[in-house]
Amino acid sequence: MNIIFRVDSSYEMGTGHVMRCLTLADELTKKRAKVSFICRDLPGNLTNYITDRGYPVFLLPFHIRGHSSWLQVDFQTDAMETAQILIESPHVDCLIIDQYGIDQRWEKLIEKNVTKIAVIDDLADRPHQCSILLDPNCSYAEDRYHDLVPKSCVKLVGTSYAILRPEFRLVKKQLADRDGKINRILVFFGGTDPTNETLKTLQALSNFHFSSLHIDVVVGEMNKNKDVIQQICSHMPNVYFHSQIDYMAELVRKADFSIGAGGSSTWERCYLGLPSLSIITADNQREITKLVHDQGATCCLGVSAEVTMKRIENGINTMLANPSLVKKMSEKALQLMGEDKFNDVIEMIMGGDNGRH
Repeated sequence: MNIIFRVDSSYEMGTGHVMRCLTLADELTKKRAKVSFICRDLPGNLTNYITDRGYPVFLLPFHIRGHSSWLQVDFQTDAMETAQILIESPHVDCLIIDQYGIDQRWEKLIEKNVTKIAVIDDLADRPHQCSILLDPNCSYAEDRYHDLVPKSCVKLVGTSYAILRPEFRLVKKQLADRDGKINRILVFFGGTDPTNETLKTLQALSNFHFSSLHIDVVVGEMNKNKDVIQQICSHMPNVYFHSQIDYMAELVRKADFSIGAGGSSTWERCYLGLPSLSIITADNQREITKLVHDQGATCCLGVSAEVTMKRIENGINTMLANPSLVKKMSEKALQLMGEDKFNDVIEMIMGGDNGRH
């Protein structure tokens, strides 16, 4: 089976979309699918990382006079450039799209070149022409895509379908109940951290009141400030720096509390019952973060531009003083995830029931 992903990454949009697609790619490869990627050559992209993971990447050209949309070009241009690659490839059984700039207009131009289209979306703000719709970023199976996809489309909606690497499922088997006491904090604001929340958080944690805490700071390879962050960490004896790691699940398991962004790493924390302070660093994180905050699994400090070092410091102090609250947050996080149905996603993509529309 030949499967191609259409997904992008950059300094501006981050790396989360590519990382979750790589998780799917690894599982599909285990099922003997042939997997490759189509990505636009944007500044700060993960092309080299994808190829290092063993997957071919077809690069769409960078347009110096970029478009303001997520695609950085108009949808017709992107569809035309993508179609050319699909035409020259062996027959494509499934095209998996994880790009906020793509909707049914693009998909209708492409569908004749593939057997089926699967879309990963979590905004529910535009129509799609697809056979499978995956939205793992909401806590309910309410049909938010009722008028946005064909009636024949299979909708996999809810946190039960969260795209998590196998390491998280392995680590969950070793998970102990959290008692709410905080001795170890994990700091992670995604692969690029474009709003520089890591440095702001480190400034808050530099207060001598927190010197007894063990603090793990994780940054992605494409974080523009990673060298500065590493240098600051080296001067804080209780702080440990990690870059582009493959053992995040272990750090989440060991941590008692976390400070991070409201993106896809939210579900990694919730899956392992890790309570957190969260900061919204992009518009597409608002709905997810509000949902998890309202469920009591995180405490949202607000939008990055409004969150000061002092607000982070006060938030940490509040949690340190309230272990019963922290314990409750952990319980709520675990409840939020529900039954694990990730294997259903793989089976649906590999299955042959969803043909061309």
